[in-house]
Amino acid sequence: MSTTSPDLATGPLTVSPGGKRPKTFEQQNRRLRWLMLAPALGFVGVMIVFPLLFTLNLSLTDAFGAVNSGRRYLGLQNFADALGDTRRFWPALGRTAVFTIGAVVLETVLGLAIAMLMRKAFTGARLVRTILMVPLLATPVAIGILWLLILDPTNGIANHLLAGVGLPRQEFLGSVSQSLYVLVLLDVWQWTPMMAILLLAGLSTLPEEPEEAALVDGASAWQRFRFVVLPMLSTTLFTALILRAVDALKTFDILYATKGAGGGSDFEVETLNVYAYGLTFDYQEYGLAAAVLVLFTLVIIGVVLVLRRRSGRVS
Repeated sequence: MSTTSPDLATGPLTVSPGGKRPKTFEQQNRRLRWLMLAPALGFVGVMIVFPLLFTLNLSLTDAFGAVNSGRRYLGLQNFADALGDTRRFWPALGRTAVFTIGAVVLETVLGLAIAMLMRKAFTGARLVRTILMVPLLATPVAIGILWLLILDPTNGIANHLLAGVGLPRQEFLGSVSQSLYVLVLLDVWQWTPMMAILLLAGLSTLPEEPEEAALVDGASAWQRFRFVVLPMLSTTLFTALILRAVDALKTFDILYATKGAGGGSDFEVETLNVYAYGLTFDYQEYGLAAAVLVLFTLVIIGVVLVLRRRSGRVS
């Protein structure tokens, strides 16, 4: 004889005549949940996991000339060759660090300053926000070509403006010593608005009471920002910082569009991305290129872990 027993979480359950334990609603639908997740998990597996595993496998071989050609497994030899390359690998890693740190720090500081200025409503706020979006609308390649024309040493408008105020002409992107720093500024010009928009969104969610209480207690504007606003904004700030740092580490298109293969005649803007691209498509050293990309991935993971740990301490 079957009986029913009430369950506050799942409703009445029916006990089968065989005496088996009844299944809850969650147990009955567990299979359905996995079935619904299967397409997303399959997409992640095909588009993310498989390329990573393929690259890792390729990095252990002597693949050269064609990815599908016969190859031998070399173990960690490609990694040793990459780490022992003081002419290209380590300078490229250094330039990657300089580009990323310089761009992200400037973008964060300027973005936070713009967000604080735009925090309060003012006449023309919508127009200013629209103008801020303009650099984000164009592709990095288009922006690189645009600035190549502006900064052209001979016919560019930048040198005409410098000459107009009595300053010496500059080589800009044509200079081995200036190119990397000019590209940092170009990246800052393009991506500072994104940081400002992200931080402005975070500021708009903060309660006003703590800042008003600090104002009543006589705190200055800097003290209110430093000890009230910044701590409350820390989660949003570090999230934006992580997103932008990872994106800056992966920068390739504007570097290649402005300086070409190898990052210039003297590899002056060759980052790890540009270096790996050259190994792949210019020299067809697929095994070594894959090893460089694996090392680069480890660098990105390390940066994310450091920033997340720092974010946890601050928050």
